[in-house]
Amino acid sequence: MTFLLARRLLGLVVTLAAASIIIFLIMEVLPGDPAAVILGVGAEEATLAALRAELGLDRPPAERYLAWIADLARGDLGQSHTYAVPVAELISERLTVTFPLALIAMVLTTVIAVPAGVVAARLRGRAGDIGISVLAQIGIAIPNFWFAMLLIMALAVGLGWLPAGGFPGWDAGALSALQALVLPAIALALPQAAILTRVTRSSMLDTIGEDYVRTARAKGLTRNAALW
Repeated sequence: MTFLLARRLLGLVVTLAAASIIIFLIMEVLPGDPAAVILGVGAEEATLAALRAELGLDRPPAERYLAWIADLARGDLGQSHTYAVPVAELISERLTVTFPLALIAMVLTTVIAVPAGVVAARLRGRAGDIGISVLAQIGIAIPNFWFAMLLIMALAVGLGWLPAGGFPGWDAGALSALQALVLPAIALALPQAAILTRVTRSSMLDTIGEDYVRTARAKGLTRNAALW
């Protein structure tokens, strides 16, 4: 067991190291000069050189990579050249929206997909199963961006039930903020619910065919009890 954990941990370290090297090399080969982005187009060469030295951009790539890894190990994600604030601060600000949005979408996905998949398995080959399977296939086939546009047209523009003007911030009130998250949460949840519905249906059909389920049914367990 210890050997297996050590092997998995070593594999994780190697994967992270390889990913960090690939990310660093991509940033190296991409065109652009961070110093020119910060100072603007008309900056003098001496000023650009001084800023490059301050940012460490004049050092060899290997040295900059090791310094980057050391900063990451300390939790220092660096400074955003675009917003002139620490990257960690930008991430924390976005998480206040991303985390609740992902949580709402995950809950919606589970609440919709699991019962739908179980019902489809329960009604295998019947009209209900066919209807759920068709809807799931449609949900998988429609591109997310197009589905989001349909939701905006239907629920925001047509019915006026939900806002579509962007996230107002938590300072506008929890209710307003949550209402603004509903549409994007639905747009994220339904395509994933379509996939999870098919997976749940397939898994339920496989489980129903297991020997222990058939034995339980033979001893008097109802089909609904076996499913739920």
